[in-house]
Amino acid sequence: MEEQPSTSHKHTSPQLLNKWIEIQDSLKKQLITEDRFNWKLPTTKDHFFTGTEEQNQDSHSGESQTLKYVGGVDLSFSKVDPSIACATLVVLDFSTLESVYEDYAIVELRVPYVPGFLAFREAPVLLELLDKMKKTALSSYPQVLMVDGNGLLHPRGFGLACHIGVLADLPTIGVGKNLHHVDGLTQHKVRQLLEEDGNSCSDIFTLIGDSGSTLGAAMKSTEGSQKPVFISVGHRISLHTAVKIVKQCCRFRVPEPIRQADIRSKDCLRRDSMRKNVCL
Repeated sequence: MEEQPSTSHKHTSPQLLNKWIEIQDSLKKQLITEDRFNWKLPTTKDHFFTGTEEQNQDSHSGESQTLKYVGGVDLSFSKVDPSIACATLVVLDFSTLESVYEDYAIVELRVPYVPGFLAFREAPVLLELLDKMKKTALSSYPQVLMVDGNGLLHPRGFGLACHIGVLADLPTIGVGKNLHHVDGLTQHKVRQLLEEDGNSCSDIFTLIGDSGSTLGAAMKSTEGSQKPVFISVGHRISLHTAVKIVKQCCRFRVPEPIRQADIRSKDCLRRDSMRKNVCL
């Protein structure tokens, strides 16, 4: 997801904002922030994923198969017309990180971007892609979905990853490239904490807000990386499991499901622009 085109609150009525708040609050009551799925992760250990969390995961997953399909969704916006976007869904094989499915949709987004309410602008088209895949390619439907956006790490505690997860009833993980001010946390403050003595050698740092709530984790995805990604729970997954999955999907800074969705959405817009120029 690229930086959103600037949109003034003047274009959004108080009635619409109140309606969005009501919908968010209603969906938030359905949010599950622990592991609830019928698959298992490969048995690997790291310092952030303790035996307790592994036991909890096993208690919910029973004797089912190992995680195989990991999805990623992203939107890219036209540089000519910022209301035009390409939404993309990719699904990768978790063991190889090779693509097994991809789809996209070019759409005109008529809903304005309002900070804190991104889901009302982007979620509908992403949910349509998921629904289409469920009807046409169910055998490779993602068992967990990474969303280019936040989950619990959100001013209202219910970001795009939560919104999509609850409505699709799918385990989701929020992965943000930037951190905005949430419960006293800022990107500058987190980077300072990561560089402090005792933290500089760690690639994962738990994000705890001023309220004392655990909101997510900052992770240095690759060796020598100075810019972390920000991971948070979306739905039906714990933070420990989310971090483990994201970590295993990173070849570069951004985990592959989202990176591949981003690459494909940009390519889609370029092809669409070239096609329109040819038709002129």
